[in-house]
Amino acid sequence: MAKTLMKGSEAIAEAAIRAGARYFFGYPITPQTEIPEYMSARMFDPDVNGCFLQAESEVAAINMIYGAAGTGARAITSSSSPGISLKQEGISYCAGAMLPCVILNVMRGGPGLGNIQASQGDYFQAVKGGGNGDYHLLTYAPSSVQEAVDIMMFAYDKAEQYRIPVLFIADGIIAQMMEPVEMPEMVEFKIDPEKKPWACTGWKPGDDPAKRGIINSIYIDTESLAVHNDELQAMYKEVVENEQQWEEFNCENADYIITAFGTVARIAKSAITELKAQGINVGLLRPITVWPFPYDAVSKVVNQPSVKAVLDVELNEGQMLEDVKLAINGTKKVDFFGHCGSQMPTTAEIVTKILSMKEGK
Repeated sequence: MAKTLMKGSEAIAEAAIRAGARYFFGYPITPQTEIPEYMSARMFDPDVNGCFLQAESEVAAINMIYGAAGTGARAITSSSSPGISLKQEGISYCAGAMLPCVILNVMRGGPGLGNIQASQGDYFQAVKGGGNGDYHLLTYAPSSVQEAVDIMMFAYDKAEQYRIPVLFIADGIIAQMMEPVEMPEMVEFKIDPEKKPWACTGWKPGDDPAKRGIINSIYIDTESLAVHNDELQAMYKEVVENEQQWEEFNCENADYIITAFGTVARIAKSAITELKAQGINVGLLRPITVWPFPYDAVSKVVNQPSVKAVLDVELNEGQMLEDVKLAINGTKKVDFFGHCGSQMPTTAEIVTKILSMKEGK
């Protein structure tokens, strides 16, 4: 299929529709406003016949997602950092009720209102749990528009397979840049009550009470809540075992390993190319799923005999750094380079940092 030049936010929105999303609930906030703007027109096209609703707030939007997902529909919401913070109660409810849905976070500078430029400052919020309780979200961190599109095409399948909300964390650059994209064909999706016996698809007197869908995240009885949490943890264990994704670039026999995610990883690749020209062999390990985090993959690559040290590069003050250190468990030295305030690390800065590490600084 031919490629089309598309803005990231619009390509991601179109991919969601092609993956079966027919309900969008959201609220405008920069730098992701183009997503609801695109949805507001596209959802009403005859080949889609979906629903777009601009909610009165981010809180309202996530609760609409709870309702739509509870019927078995494929629903999606998008926002940016402070807006995602407002959604946290509803996200925890969705996780507790085991409702499959897709949430997009186009990250901007923080904390607080911060600014409207790109950031990776919501890593902790995404993978350590922004809401209450022992829950996780299957969390992807794409590094290109095409990768975001490709992941979106199976995101709902994963969400429904495990009954888990799926979260995308994309820095603002991915949403705002334009890249050539190969868009997949439209997926035929219909709600099948037999495949989703938990969903509220309609019940009338005389139907089998055992097949009555009830969506709930409250368990007053302590034993019942304990059983529910055990079920959640068993599901999370299965996700950890089966859904880790990562990319290795030039890692074999590398002298140094860079860890990075999202757009920063692309800048790191440019730095690796420059360093190679100087005779320094540097590899990149890029987590694609940041939850589950690929701890074993990081450990295996870093613990090659050739690797002298690790450099973690992020557009924040070192949030993924904690997971990198956990993966390495003290076997190799780990250094960090990053910026806050939406100041993207440059190729030259990463090259300089690796050179200083080589000199023992």
